[in-house]
Amino acid sequence: MCRYVADMLDVLSDILSRLSVRGTLYFRTFFTPPYGVIVPQFENVARFHYAHRGDCVVHVPATGETVELHQGDLVIIPHGACHTLCSPDVTPNDALPLDEILERSGYSGQGVLVYGDGSDATKAQLICGHFSFAAGSQHLLLDRLPSHIIVRNYGETNGDWLTVTLQAIGSETGQPRMGSDLIALKMSEAIFAQAVRAYLESDEASRAGLSGFADPYLARALSAFHNDPSRDWTVGDLAREAGQSRTGFAQHFARKMAITPMQYATSWRMQIARQALVERKISIIEAAELTGYTSEAAFSRVFKKEVGLPPAAYRASQIAETGTNRPI
Repeated sequence: MCRYVADMLDVLSDILSRLSVRGTLYFRTFFTPPYGVIVPQFENVARFHYAHRGDCVVHVPATGETVELHQGDLVIIPHGACHTLCSPDVTPNDALPLDEILERSGYSGQGVLVYGDGSDATKAQLICGHFSFAAGSQHLLLDRLPSHIIVRNYGETNGDWLTVTLQAIGSETGQPRMGSDLIALKMSEAIFAQAVRAYLESDEASRAGLSGFADPYLARALSAFHNDPSRDWTVGDLAREAGQSRTGFAQHFARKMAITPMQYATSWRMQIARQALVERKISIIEAAELTGYTSEAAFSRVFKKEVGLPPAAYRASQIAETGTNRPI
């Protein structure tokens, strides 16, 4: 593996771990045409649907985009937007809410969701799930992802790694064998990272201001920063990690990421602080030290500017929102 790929994976792993990405398989389906299902909007999640068998049409009303899924294809809805799953002969306007589909099918939450007459000839078998993020998670990587990411089941670049993972999940999900559901759940947590990696290496990432993660120079600097975010980094320090001049690095970073290096550093440090204040319940001065600030007052000013609330008020709002003292 070349170094920049390793650096990109290190950064991506750190971001997704810090944002507490957790995979959940919510059902496996046998849909017989005609069918149409409205999957409701949900915050702090990314939905996914894998066509284990057959075809399906996915429509995202917010953007008007429609995607055709064929056997072996995966679609991810990164922002949890409302969308519909339809057979090719059904329009999104004729789709039914998910709750109504669940009621009509008599689905109890266990096993396979079967909807339709049960004919094997044209049914679509989908594996559906979501990836949850901790409440309050913020990062430009999430913010700038498109309304959907689709990975087609072909080619050496995208097909091999995803096909093996998803075929294994398809084999394990809903099986009576000991540990099958747990195995499928854990394997699903790799899907989001793999799909995001494929997106970051695509031409679309450049238009979204995310191509810096897959850039061989910037990936080195980002990896160094993520490995030691509390260090008193300067643009010159990051430029040396990238092997570029200070000016060249700053311009290159802004061009690839649509943000300055120090803006990125500040944003990530405040994400670390948000998580620590709520999950670990550390003091404000401890949060300041954790993110490289020697002054509690300076940290609090930056935190309020970045987050919109002082640290103590932010923690109180998050605890009130979740209604629990457990980690968010």
